Amino acid sequence: MLTARNVLIGGLLLRAGMLLYGLWQDANMTVKYTDIDYNVFTDAARFVWEGGSPYQRSTYRYTPLLAWILTPNVWLHPTFGKWLFVACDCVVGALIARIIQERGMSDQKSAAYSALWLLNPQVATISTRGSAESVVCAAVMAAFYAFQRKQIVLGSMIFGLAVHLKIYPVVYALPLLVVLDGAALDARSVTPPAQPKSHSSNIGCHLKGLVNAHRICFFVVSAGVFFLLSTAMYCMYGREFVHETYLYHVARKDHRHNYSMWFLPIYLTFRSPASVVMGLLSFLPQAIVVAVLGFVYGRDLYFAAFVQTFAFVAYNKVCTAQYFMWYVCFLPVIWPYNSQRLVAKGLILLGVWFGSQALYLQQAYRLEFLGENTFAQLWTAGLAIFVANNWILQQIITTQKIVPLFGTSSHQTSQLSAKKVR
Repeated sequence: MLTARNVLIGGLLLRAGMLLYGLWQDANMTVKYTDIDYNVFTDAARFVWEGGSPYQRSTYRYTPLLAWILTPNVWLHPTFGKWLFVACDCVVGALIARIIQERGMSDQKSAAYSALWLLNPQVATISTRGSAESVVCAAVMAAFYAFQRKQIVLGSMIFGLAVHLKIYPVVYALPLLVVLDGAALDARSVTPPAQPKSHSSNIGCHLKGLVNAHRICFFVVSAGVFFLLSTAMYCMYGREFVHETYLYHVARKDHRHNYSMWFLPIYLTFRSPASVVMGLLSFLPQAIVVAVLGFVYGRDLYFAAFVQTFAFVAYNKVCTAQYFMWYVCFLPVIWPYNSQRLVAKGLILLGVWFGSQALYLQQAYRLEFLGENTFAQLWTAGLAIFVANNWILQQIITTQKIVPLFGTSSHQTSQLSAKKVR
């Protein structure tokens, strides 16, 4: 029987099997299953356990809090972190099911959509190889679920934690400020019936009543948690913490090939001051697109977060498969309201998404394993991924039914109804 509980159990068993297989592959094969990042996490955890700094491990670019959380890798068992990431994966799946149920869908439908995450082999592979992305995804989804239930203080606290763990969730502050409308939050129902489609919002509605108690609470509590944790880490590890955890990612130059269309220009100018300028300029289109999407679709929090994250990853100057988890966790929540949810149309989008990556990976294989000079082809494939992602995003946006997280006033509802998109 298809239930959320059974899907959750299936997702856990899938990950347990993959994790155990990974142990066998690591012990018996030349190509290792475990991601290099997991070794970085473990080394950093060993340093903090011995009283040192996690940044004694080169390439550790995360908050020291993560290293502290993973110290059982040192004193308990080396696979502790992987099991923790698997647990966070399952937490995300359980939250997806609860979110969908509270938006008015049956347990069977919530189970089917949560399977997009829990039974997704790509998601399971990333976590069982030792990527910590599921920890951040769990924090973000937990924060959003708290906001959905109008638990503003709790949601704000978890959101502050999520931003401390990894800075990218800060982009969700804009749709959260939009959705924390006083009149909407005072509505009796937690989630209203589906509203007509709308792809633009009245700016005046967003600006009206810009400052209210809910928004002030969100700003004060979330910023307070973030700065409290960051201050504690700064007191322990000084400027090194600020640089490695946050500033490094602003001026980051990655000379290794990745899915980003910015890879080759940065690679060719790596030792030139021009690469720094190029890296900083790459933020401009990314910031504009992400901000506009968050503002326009902010009342539908989950959809706003999805399109923001999808664009953030597509436009980012560094892009790896791990980043896909950032927006895939929102897909099961927003897909029930998309007119392309039928299998045939959904498979077309999925085919374009995977096909563009397969084109890239073919060239990457020739470079890495055959030693062929395919840099130009890699860059072309990266451009193809960028174009494909923008087309996919456009297709999803134009067929999405906007469902405000909270109720709207009669004036706002009439305006939404008047702005149906063909």
